[in-house]
Amino acid sequence: MRKFLLIIPVILGLAACGETYLPKPPGFNRIDLPDHDFEKLAEGYPYQLEYSVHSQVEADSFNIKENDWINLHYVDFGAKVHLTYKKIGGDVSFKKLSNDAFQLTAKHQIKAYGIQESVALTPEGYTGVIAELTGEVPTQFQFFVTDSTENFLRGALYFNTAMKNDSLAPVIEYIKVDMAHLMNSVKFIE
Repeated sequence: MRKFLLIIPVILGLAACGETYLPKPPGFNRIDLPDHDFEKLAEGYPYQLEYSVHSQVEADSFNIKENDWINLHYVDFGAKVHLTYKKIGGDVSFKKLSNDAFQLTAKHQIKAYGIQESVALTPEGYTGVIAELTGEVPTQFQFFVTDSTENFLRGALYFNTAMKNDSLAPVIEYIKVDMAHLMNSVKFIE
């Protein structure tokens, strides 16, 4: 009887080996998102806005001759919101700036599953155009705010990571809320 009891686990073990083992897919890290909180941009720019306290204002190093271009760096998330400002007038027309903004968004059509654009009116009466991109694109959210006669502010969200956008989805949604608040707080300085 003892021999029989010892043979049963061996038989069960051999029978279990016939199944193909599939490893579990890798899990996603938990991302703790802080509450939304905002502060006003320091003076000295031709625009005023409120940005997230969880981001750091940095001068744009890509085009140093543009003093009014800044980045909002979300260090904890590896993300940046690039803000570019242009004064409308002379050879810089509203039509040219808006066409450039739409063309920059359209360049992502190769990898984007979809681009959803919408138009909004800010509390200050400015026009805001929002482009939300889905798919493995380098920028998932872009916008511009303008009074269409004198001022044009464009923003784009970028991540400095190789992670897939579906893994970044909670962070993207979090920063989109911050960017919507930023858009609604824009005031151009006369």
